[in-house]
Amino acid sequence: MPKNPSRSWGVTVLAKDDSGAIMYHSDGKPQKLKVPMEPGCYANGEPQSLYFPDGHEKAGWFKEMAHILQEQGLEGESTLQAKCKGFCCPPGGISCCCRQVLYNQPNFVCVESILETTCCAKNVQVLFLPKFHCKLNFIKQVWGYAKWIYCQFPPLSKESDLEKNVIHALDSVTLPLMHW
Repeated sequence: MPKNPSRSWGVTVLAKDDSGAIMYHSDGKPQKLKVPMEPGCYANGEPQSLYFPDGHEKAGWFKEMAHILQEQGLEGESTLQAKCKGFCCPPGGISCCCRQVLYNQPNFVCVESILETTCCAKNVQVLFLPKFHCKLNFIKQVWGYAKWIYCQFPPLSKESDLEKNVIHALDSVTLPLMHW
């Protein structure tokens, strides 16, 4: 997020038509679209636009972090630097830079990610695991065990046989094995 106002700040995505197919320019390059951020909200639950409104001299521009902090009533914090060097805030630091102050505001903390919103719409539960090395993640270990079981089967060429072997390998990973 920029500290100063920006005319075109947002997330760049590939443009898609109604059927979900990527749209292309006449030169064959995919079309890109700038998607604006959804509004935030104040502590009282009222929406907080992250873009300057119509009629403002910078209408449609993204508000800078300092302006958003000022609107939140955090005047002193709005004068901090945009981010700590290399995005490395000091351990336990919650007001070392504008980015960290915003990151710790309840209205930013409680916003669902696009992944959560999409999965919720499809009735799929999202489970975020704590951040740690991937080799300590039990899912990687379970997947490795399932792959090892799959490799014990003879090589086959029929897709239906391969699918049966995959299902058998995944079913061989029991709940007690996962707990272990």
